[in-house]
Amino acid sequence: MSDRTADVVIIGGAVMGSAVACHLSMRDDFDGRIVVVEADPAYEICASARSAASIRQQFSSSVNIEISLYGIRFLREIGAELAVDTDRPAIDLHEGGYLFLATPDKLDILRENHRLQQQLGADIGFLDAAALKAKFPWLEVSDLAAGCHGLTGEGWFDGYGLMQAFRRKARSLGVDYLPAHASLDRQGGAWQVRLSSGDTLSAPVVVNCAGASGGPELCRQAGLDLPIVPKKRCVFTFECRDRLERFPLLIDPTGTYVRPEGTGYICGSAPPPDMDPDCTDFDVDHGLFEEHIWPTLAARVPAFEAIRPGAAWAGSYDMNLFDHNAFIGAVPGIDGLFLALGFSGHGLQQSPAVGRGLAELIATGGYQSLDLSPLAVDRLAANRPIVEKNVV
Repeated sequence: MSDRTADVVIIGGAVMGSAVACHLSMRDDFDGRIVVVEADPAYEICASARSAASIRQQFSSSVNIEISLYGIRFLREIGAELAVDTDRPAIDLHEGGYLFLATPDKLDILRENHRLQQQLGADIGFLDAAALKAKFPWLEVSDLAAGCHGLTGEGWFDGYGLMQAFRRKARSLGVDYLPAHASLDRQGGAWQVRLSSGDTLSAPVVVNCAGASGGPELCRQAGLDLPIVPKKRCVFTFECRDRLERFPLLIDPTGTYVRPEGTGYICGSAPPPDMDPDCTDFDVDHGLFEEHIWPTLAARVPAFEAIRPGAAWAGSYDMNLFDHNAFIGAVPGIDGLFLALGFSGHGLQQSPAVGRGLAELIATGGYQSLDLSPLAVDRLAANRPIVEKNVV
């Protein structure tokens, strides 16, 4: 590598790192050299490639709702936003909506969340049990008080395609991608990014987008300890004999989810806390499907009593144990270090807004469009968690 200096080094080149690189390289007021370092250049095990890839506005915190309101606008226009010459990317966006279901003890929370979502402009419908049964006749509602359904602006898409679209656009604008593991050191007012290839990059700005596999260790090397750990999440597929019309991304009150995928369905659920250790392997826990997910879904959708299980895979969340929300932005007291870590399963849907926001912050010193400061890392020291009631 002949040029060992850069203006910005982004460590982690999956969807988040590539979104930051893409947005920064598209800015007219930034012409510096951007280098992305990616330890998994084939993207075989990154969370972006193994995610169920969906987007929702049904959060309980304003900043998360606003992030996804921008995200859906971006995804709808991705062909124009990330075109390279005449090649327009497509991500197969399906706006089938989330359907959050609530038992009577959670009805007040559902109503409160719905009011906030509507106030911010999200297109979410509130349905009592009778309305749920009328709209979704295949649904078991006897234990439910109500549900909220994303009428527009929520759904699922090709997450790998989104990552590759950001990456391709960034490379077309001159961003360099280097396949290597990275470590951090600080010398003479600049960051020294040491690569497993033996090279070292010197840069005034480093953006840590390395996820749970490398992000926390890079922070420790910079003098920052964050409660971010890898948690394994399994995704299961199955076919159903009956055709169920207008099936959304359904969130059972237990947190188990299911949505259409092709001619079948995909589903998953977080394991119980006492069976959810920090984990870096990708072995599928088939017992979770057989003992919890399938019985839960069959009780909620009786047609799922007769299914044919299919393929399954595992991926990882960079789980923020503090409050299950990302740390985004500059690190106070550590010059030139920026974070986009701890997304806890929301990284794909939040990447358009976070990429844009960090590009603004790096280029201008502040957020110009959507204020992401509620997600700043200083909330950890201040013990100021973001209380998100819709954790899936």
